[in-house]
Amino acid sequence: MRDIDETAKRFLPLTEASFYILASLIEPRHGYGIMQNVAALSENQVRIGPGTIYGALSNLVKQDLIQRVGELESEGERRKVYGLTGLGRRVVVLESKRLTALTRIAKMAADALKGSQLEE
Repeated sequence: MRDIDETAKRFLPLTEASFYILASLIEPRHGYGIMQNVAALSENQVRIGPGTIYGALSNLVKQDLIQRVGELESEGERRKVYGLTGLGRRVVVLESKRLTALTRIAKMAADALKGSQLEE
């Protein structure tokens, strides 16, 4: 586990788009499904367009964080389905832990600044 953690740490911190894409792939999805899930996860705060998603998927495959796991045929179109690799899963776990720690620290800082002139 230590070797995979060391490899996974090299990818941190993730970009916001990469994190949302990887988090969306906890369950295998096709590109359009990923775009929809990112919007849902972020409560429509993050939108990933077609040009961004397909370039990002290509990069994540090259980095061995995701892999193609199949195809779906829908309305006469074939859609590639992607899923996380073992390394990709570990990257999501480590990035989630990193973000959780940052959130805790941010809350402490915000609480400490409540009512101060710096808060405004």
